[in-house]
Amino acid sequence: MPDIDAVRLHVSAQSLLLLNVSLGVIMFGVALNLTIEDFRRLARQPQPALVGVGSQFLLLPALTFALVWLLQPRPSIALGMILVAACPGGNISNFMSLNADGNAALSVTLTAVATVGAIVLTPLNLSFWGGLYPPAASLLTSVDVSFWRVFKTVTLILGVPLVLGMTVRRLAPERAQRLSHWMQGLSILLFVGIVLAALRANSDHLVGYIGVVFDLVLIHNAVALGAGYQLAYWAGLSTENQQTLALETGIQNSGLGLILVFAFFDGLGGMAVVAAWWGVWHIVSGLGLSFYWRSQPAPLLSPQQP
Repeated sequence: MPDIDAVRLHVSAQSLLLLNVSLGVIMFGVALNLTIEDFRRLARQPQPALVGVGSQFLLLPALTFALVWLLQPRPSIALGMILVAACPGGNISNFMSLNADGNAALSVTLTAVATVGAIVLTPLNLSFWGGLYPPAASLLTSVDVSFWRVFKTVTLILGVPLVLGMTVRRLAPERAQRLSHWMQGLSILLFVGIVLAALRANSDHLVGYIGVVFDLVLIHNAVALGAGYQLAYWAGLSTENQQTLALETGIQNSGLGLILVFAFFDGLGGMAVVAAWWGVWHIVSGLGLSFYWRSQPAPLLSPQQP
């Protein structure tokens, strides 16, 4: 097989457009459940959400960079790991937190905050951490991935649908509630279908190289889940919040990662395979953890624990 750094996965312009639109629809569906009061609630009791944002956008990228230096993967694989760590949490984590009897309200709030934050922090983390690792920095330079180009793309995919969804919720709350019941599930199925169709044309590369990134993604995902849980523990948060922050940190929006790989890196092999395999594995690990935690007896909470 050719070097994974030289492989390019290809999707048509139509498929890439459909991927962008479907991810925007997912974000719109999430935003239909959000109000300004959610952010006011965050301002009144900010600690859990601040710890969660720090875990997603500060701790995970830094740990990923350390992991890359330690394991020294191929440059495109290293940049794929950094890209996944730079993405916001995936909204499927909301379901997993609910299933685990965690703090679903915190999970939804973190999804909203991370979505807003990702408009700036995803391109910033990708440029910063990728630029610090010389093999990955050469890839960033060769494709001219500037902060502002990624910023504009993420704003269109995440920021605009978020504002539209919250506007509909504010102006027509009953209609927003009816829409949200079926839109999120349908839009996720649509997105998964489009991703599978886009990757099907590249199945030879995916099957051929999955073994190269298999262990790396498992280790990376375990680090993300453990880091979120441990940081929440050190911050003195309740057990349900520790579980929620573990899932928020370990369930990354790999769909956004794939879109950025195809839009800015011409389907660069290592990056695409990492994002694709992460998108499969984080569902397995997240659901496994959520069902395990759900089966455990409820802990006795201290009144002081946020």
